[in-house]
Amino acid sequence: MPSRASVTCTRASSVPSFLTQTVLIRGLSASMKMTEGKITNWVDPKDKTGEFKRGASQFRNFIKKGGEFPPEAGRYHLYVSYACPWAHRTLIVRKLKGLEEVIPFTSVHWSMLEKGWRFTTPEDAKDSESAAPGENVRADPVPGHEKFTHLRDVYFGVDPEYKGRFTVPALYDVKQGRIVSNESSEIIRMFYTEFDDLLPSKYKDIDLFPQELQAKIEASNEWIYSEINNGVYRSGFATTQSAYTSAVTTLFTALDRVEAHLSSSPGPYYFGANITEADVRLYTTIVRFDVVYVQHFKCNLRDIRGGYPAIHRWVRGLYWGSEAFGGTTEFTHIKRHYTRSHSQINPFGITPEGPDRPILELDDELPAVEYTLEMSKKNLWPYSRRLNLSRAGRSFPTSLIMPVLDSRRASCIQGTIEKLASMCIGRQKYLLSIDRHRR
Repeated sequence: MPSRASVTCTRASSVPSFLTQTVLIRGLSASMKMTEGKITNWVDPKDKTGEFKRGASQFRNFIKKGGEFPPEAGRYHLYVSYACPWAHRTLIVRKLKGLEEVIPFTSVHWSMLEKGWRFTTPEDAKDSESAAPGENVRADPVPGHEKFTHLRDVYFGVDPEYKGRFTVPALYDVKQGRIVSNESSEIIRMFYTEFDDLLPSKYKDIDLFPQELQAKIEASNEWIYSEINNGVYRSGFATTQSAYTSAVTTLFTALDRVEAHLSSSPGPYYFGANITEADVRLYTTIVRFDVVYVQHFKCNLRDIRGGYPAIHRWVRGLYWGSEAFGGTTEFTHIKRHYTRSHSQINPFGITPEGPDRPILELDDELPAVEYTLEMSKKNLWPYSRRLNLSRAGRSFPTSLIMPVLDSRRASCIQGTIEKLASMCIGRQKYLLSIDRHRR
């Protein structure tokens, strides 16, 4: 896969030594007292429904001018994992809003076992199987955290009695030694506007939550979160057949709904000409779909590259067309985290080699798709007829093997060819649209 440039950042400013020493002592003491819990039990073993139920984030403060957590450059440190789709949202928005010099970040290692996310060590670089590429994958650089080995040390340093999960993203106030928020949906909205006074106009003017689209974005967020973002987890972590079947069918019904929307949208983004929150929140799930969710979470009714042409075109446009999306996507972390951290799903920790390419380039398609499009354009099927592709906005000659097929199979093949032809035309329109926006 062609390489992509990585994002950069600066270190947080130093803090009073007495505060960091207090945080360190509290965190280490709490870690020693903590009994080893099974935090990798994603579904309560006593829950007979077998359904995965995501817990609520527990730190829900907000950065605001004049508030308890005022916007200041270098004051806050963002902890993320490149593997995690929720943390990925914050990296994308941080880059889109030009906050690299304002909010430094650290990514944990991709491994998440009984003690939760861990920071990388010098030994990781010596072993290719433990390697974790990417910008700022490192030990905790916050002053006073030199002995911290896991993200949980940060949580216990804030609250020795903390009972929840040690999740990313976590936005940490270095001055006060407190976690501002570990809720991704709220962190990204802080990034939208609260630091604008510290930014040049080209970033200050970027509006990812425009007023005229807020109602539509909120409406789409509701079902995309529950049925797609969280739907892949509800499918993958289910421990009963009924829980899995319910989740996976709901997931693909929602993907069909996204496909229909993008097929009729002027594009190139979810709500038209500009990137919005809707693109950010959907992208982090879709870019992981073919790479891990199809096989690891058993979301295998269809994949994106072969079954959803409009979604496939959209996600590639973001990955290749925006450094904020592509440059923050680390497929090594994504593949290794899911396959080697979820022992209840993959007990031997074997990471599949495929798909052949984590993401296809804008002008590339699967061989079967390319072949079908080429044959249909050349009228080389044994039996043919012309279809009027009104959804593509023009007539397009295609060929179908219609004799000896029953009506259901003929209809299915016809729909497939229509979809592929529409994709071909749509891709040409999309590339022209991307080119216009770049200029």
